[in-house]
Amino acid sequence: MNVFIGCTAEYGDGEIVLFGAPFDGTASYRPGARFACSAARGASDSIETYSPYVDMDLTDAGVAVHDAGDLELPFGNAGRALRIIDEFTMKILRAGKLPFMVGGEHLVTYGAVCAAARIYPDLSIVQFDAHADLRDEYLGEKLSHATVMRRCWETTGDGRIFQFAVRSGERDEFEFADRHIFIDRFGFNRLTEALASPALSEKPVYLTIDLDALDPSECPGTGTPEAGGVRFSELLGAARAVIEKCNIVGLDVTELCPPVDHAGISVSLACKLVRELLLCAALKQR
Repeated sequence: MNVFIGCTAEYGDGEIVLFGAPFDGTASYRPGARFACSAARGASDSIETYSPYVDMDLTDAGVAVHDAGDLELPFGNAGRALRIIDEFTMKILRAGKLPFMVGGEHLVTYGAVCAAARIYPDLSIVQFDAHADLRDEYLGEKLSHATVMRRCWETTGDGRIFQFAVRSGERDEFEFADRHIFIDRFGFNRLTEALASPALSEKPVYLTIDLDALDPSECPGTGTPEAGGVRFSELLGAARAVIEKCNIVGLDVTELCPPVDHAGISVSLACKLVRELLLCAALKQR
């Protein structure tokens, strides 16, 4: 099986389990995120296992990452796809390992969050995203990448979702966010404030990163690009801060869309981001 570069540990030895969730059945603009997992594995050979950011290598002793491959998800059945993701994430958590999911559209996050919330009832969520994803329904559907954080809020309740870099959504979504969650529009200006809150500093945390949080000039290959995004260095710095300061119990990277990434820019960026997140998580577990 083709694996992400450096993630060669056996399942029993792996402290972190990387897996793909190739689903984009509710994509509202540009489909193709279901190809992200396999594209990232193939392109990962173009980057090094060593990170100069943290002076650490994925092949170092103590960095045990198992790549479990892609889940088999039914393209036309969102509910069943989410149940499969839920069950696999639960298996990883019950084994005392850290699940790291690569989507797929952002709806896949809900399946992993459902599993994490059953293990950790006081779970909080940190979301990097261009879109609020807080609609109650989209085109009559409750399960959509446009509703994923509303479904997550129904699981966590008020004060447990922290959104950053959001710059798109209906007025109702922003009004809902102001009443029920922590939202930092356009960037990470309030990240330090959020990390000091009890919901993040004292609770288990799930980190979800939608790549459209980045500006399309840096990451054009995503399903719903949105102008005015953050830079890669900003997103990486914020993600590292969250992992270093929080008790991360699960994380994901979603919405990479290889069919519209004609120069391979976004796939390469996603590979580097995944490498850095893996190493940061490994350092935290040491």
